[in-house]
Order: sequence, then structure tokens, then C-alpha cells
Amino acid sequence: MKFALRGTLAALLLTVAGVGCQNKVVSERDELYRQNQELQQQLDEANRARAAQAVQPAIAPAPAMQASASAPLVEPASTPAPAPKAVRPDLGNLEVTHDAVAGTTTVNLPSDVFFGPGKAELLPEAKKSLSKVISALKKEYASKPVKVQGNTDSDPIVKSHWKSNQELSERRADAVRDYLVSKGIDADRITTEGFGDTKPKSKSDKAKNRRVELVVLTR
Repeated sequence: MKFALRGTLAALLLTVAGVGCQNKVVSERDELYRQNQELQQQLDEANRARAAQAVQPAIAPAPAMQASASAPLVEPASTPAPAPKAVRPDLGNLEVTHDAVAGTTTVNLPSDVFFGPGKAELLPEAKKSLSKVISALKKEYASKPVKVQGNTDSDPIVKSHWKSNQELSERRADAVRDYLVSKGIDADRITTEGFGDTKPKSKSDKAKNRRVELVVLTR
């Protein structure tokens, strides 16, 4: 009887122990399952966040950032400023012609205004007319070579001590040169020529042929 009771008690203890172990295993299993669910939930949330970022539209970079190092930005060319117009000096009321091809500016000095008939001395009024020409030769045409060319008409000289129209044209050119030099124009810049009646400007108006021309070499 005693041995039977002991056996029953031992069996009961084993059963209780087995049940306790079983309950512990179940608890550990449940805890592992719960942790696994939490990890799976965190992983799902991370995957959803990455997927949301992937479908967002890309923001276009600013134009200045699109150029690569090998292709620097090229600024649009600005419209060139118009070239300034050449300002021609004031040469008074004298007739002036410009020859862009030859690179010359010619000032016409009518002999009937600048000289007496058959004379080679400048008249007082002629000297006043030359004031602006002299100013231009010192400023706008500084250092430019000047040719002083005398011309006459074809009428023979009657009341003059000059031997010919050629000689008269030379003396008038010399008179203009001497006056320019007296007013500060470098004599080395000036050359004189006399053409007599060989270079007429008009066949009908002899007054246009009687002249002295100042030819400035502007180039």
C-alpha cells in the first residue's frame, strides 16, 4: 500500500513537472511569435516608406546646375554697342570734301576771297577764316600731314609781277603754308605744290578754278 502511494505521488509530480515545462515552452513560443510580429510590422513600414519615396516626382535641377564641368555655362552674347559716329571738326563756312577711299579731307580756299587779283598775300579776312582750320589741325588732325596746293584759272597774267599762272599758284600755296606755321603748325607736316591752270574744277566758272586747297591726309 505504501509503495503504491509513493508511485502515485511520483507520477503526479512528473505530470505536474511536465505540465510546468509545457506551459513554459508555450510562453516562450508566444513571446517569440509576438517579437516576430513586431519585427515584421517594422519591416513592412520601412518598405512602405521606401516605396513612397520612389514614386515621388523628381525635382528638375536649376538651369545653372545642369551644366557639367566639361561644358561650362555660356552666357548669352550681349548686343554690341553701335560704333560711335565720327565727329567732323568745325571748319567754318569753307567748302570741305571728304574722300574715304583716298583718306583725305580737303578744305577749299577760294582765291577771290583769300587773295587780291594777281596777288599772293593773304587778306585780313582770309586769316580770320583760317582760324578754325588751324584749330582743327592742332586738335582733330594733330600730326596729320597737310598738302597746300595752289591753282589758278587759264587767263594770262596781265597786271602782276608773276611770270606765269604756275608761279602765282606756287606763291599762294607758300603764303598759306607760312601763315599756318606762324600760328603753331609744325612746318615738317606741310608740303606745298602749285598746279597753275592744269587742274580746273569748272569749265564755265573760272572763279572755282582760282583756289588754294588744304589736303589733310587723315589716314
